[in-house]
Amino acid sequence: MSETKEHFILFPFMAEGHIIPFLALALRLVEKKGCTITFINTPLNIKKISAKLPPNPYIRLVEIPFNPTDHGLPADAENTNSLPYHLILSLFEASDSFKPIIRKLIHNIFHEENDCPPPHCFISDLYFAWCADIAHEFGMFHTMFSVVGAFGMACYFSICQNRPQRKAESEEFTLPDFPEASTIHISQLSQSLKAADGNDAFSRYMTKLIPQCLKSDGMLVNTVEGLDTIGLDYLRRRFNKPIWAVGPLLLPPSGERRVAKDSQNSPEFITSWLDSKPPKSVLYISFGSQNTMSIYQMMQLAMGLDVSGKNFIWVVRPPMEYDINSEFNFKEWLPEGFAQKIRDQKRGLILDKWAPQKEILSHEATYAFLSQCGWNSVMECLIHGMPLIGWPMATEQFYTAKQMVEQVGVCVEVARGKTCEVKHEDIAAKIELVMNETEKAGKTMRRKALEAREILFDALKDEDGYKGSSVKAMDDFLSATELTSDKTKRGPNI
Repeated sequence: MSETKEHFILFPFMAEGHIIPFLALALRLVEKKGCTITFINTPLNIKKISAKLPPNPYIRLVEIPFNPTDHGLPADAENTNSLPYHLILSLFEASDSFKPIIRKLIHNIFHEENDCPPPHCFISDLYFAWCADIAHEFGMFHTMFSVVGAFGMACYFSICQNRPQRKAESEEFTLPDFPEASTIHISQLSQSLKAADGNDAFSRYMTKLIPQCLKSDGMLVNTVEGLDTIGLDYLRRRFNKPIWAVGPLLLPPSGERRVAKDSQNSPEFITSWLDSKPPKSVLYISFGSQNTMSIYQMMQLAMGLDVSGKNFIWVVRPPMEYDINSEFNFKEWLPEGFAQKIRDQKRGLILDKWAPQKEILSHEATYAFLSQCGWNSVMECLIHGMPLIGWPMATEQFYTAKQMVEQVGVCVEVARGKTCEVKHEDIAAKIELVMNETEKAGKTMRRKALEAREILFDALKDEDGYKGSSVKAMDDFLSATELTSDKTKRGPNI
C-alpha cells in the first residue's frame, strides 16, 4: 500500500448500478488526493470488481462475509443482477446483518493495521445510512453517496414518506413537500410504491431508513448543478446538510467487463459492426443490469424495431415470465423469423444480457438510446450529447424520465413499467420522431442533448484558474473531511 495521509472507506450497496459509480468515485478521489481507499463488499462482488478495476496501489478491496441463504435468498444472490424483482427488498433487509461485521472491520483497521493511515472518512451507500453511527463512534466523517440523480431521489423519497397517492382523487397528484416536481401520474409509481400503505414491508424499511439518513454529515450526489437544480434544492431543504453535486462519475471503458474478442458481445466485434453503419444511424437499446419486461412487451418492441427500419443494437434479458438467469431463447421471446431477418439484412445486433455500453454510445454511428432511464445510463448518454427514448421500469427511473422530458428536454417516453400495454406502431413512431432530424421535435432534442453535454463537461473543467461546479463541490467536500482528518481518534476496544 502506497504511503498516503488520508484514508477513505467506501461501501456501496450490492448492485451493479451502485458499485460502478462508487468505483468511479474511488478513482476520482485517488486522482485528486492520492489517498488510500478501502473498498468494502461481499466476496462475489469483490471478485467482479477485481475484474473491472485497473491495478491501483491506492485502492484495496476488502471482503465481508455474507451468506444469502441465511436471509431466504438464493445461494449466489450477493447482487441484484441475479435476483427477481420480488426478492430485492429481502436483500435490502439482509444488509442490516452487516452492522457488527462493519464495526469489527473498522476497529481492526484502526487497531491492527499499520500499513495505512487511520480512516478519516466513511462514504456509504445511501441505503447503508446506518454506517453514520459506526463512523461517528470512531471519530470519522460520514457522508452518504447517492448514485442516482437528485430529482429522481427527491421524488422517490417524498412519495415514500408522504404517500400522497393514497389520498389522491384522480390518477394524478402532487407531492406536498415538493410541489416544484409538478404532477405525478399513477403510472409513474413502482410496484412497491403502488402497494405502500405504511404497514407493508417496503414502507417499514423506508420509514427506518430516512431518519438514519439525517445522522450523516452530508451527501455526495452523482449529478451536476446545472442539470439538477430542482432536485438539489429539495435535498438541501429536506436534509439540512451539505449536499455536494460531484458528477458525472463514470468509469472509463477499461473498467467494463472483459469478454472474448471473438464474442458477439465483445467491443471489437461491435465496433466493427458499427463501423459498417452510416453516422447517426443506430439506435442502442438496453434496460440496465436488472430490469426486464414481459414477453408481450418484448414482442411489441421487436415488431416496432422491424417497422422502424432503423439500425439497432438491442441488449436482451430474460422476460419477467422466465427465470432471470435463463439462457438466451430468442425463439420464444421474439417474433418468429425476426432474429434471422435482422441478421440477413445486417440491420441489427441482438446481444445476450450485456454490451460494452460506453463504446457503443461513443461511436459516431450511434444516434439515440432507448433506455430504462437508470441514472448511470442517462449520464453516459448525455456525456455523448445523445437524445433518449425513455421506458422507465422501476424505482426512481420514472422521475428521471420525467426530468429528462420536462426539465432537460432530451427525452420522449414510449412506455412505463413492466406490465403496461404498448403497441409496436407507437414504438416505431417514437423512434422515427427522435431519429429523424428533419422532424422539429427530433432536431430540438438533439440540440438540447448537445447543450446538456456542454453542461456536464463544464462541471468537470479544472483549467486556467476556472473550476466547474462539480470540481468546486469535490473541493468543498474534501475540505470538510480534512477537518476530521486531523483529529481522527482511535476507536473503542471490542
